[in-house]
Amino acid sequence: MAYNQELANRVQSAFQLFPTEITNALTQKKMFGGLSFLFHGKMTVGIVKEDLAVRVVSDKMKEVLQQDAVRPMDFTKRPMKEFIYVSPQGFETEEQLNHWIELGVEHAKSKL
Repeated sequence: MAYNQELANRVQSAFQLFPTEITNALTQKKMFGGLSFLFHGKMTVGIVKEDLAVRVVSDKMKEVLQQDAVRPMDFTKRPMKEFIYVSPQGFETEEQLNHWIELGVEHAKSKL
């Protein structure tokens, strides 16, 4: 599996700051050739090589895709619905990383 273990550690640490209702329902799974974090079985964020993969509710996709360091997730060679990649410059700070995780959790909650 090819993913950035340091980023995985950062994501794990960031999730520890979330309420226990989230952390208790969080699991990890190998997906997309990397590691994904799931809330009640729904993907929130993942790590694919050096990038962060994030699920985003459809209402926010247009706005999110306009941000620097963000591109559509094209794992299948076509953009995937409600998935984005964020390159490393988009999550240099813990605040930036938490923003993406919060978006991913919001998406997972919307699918429950």
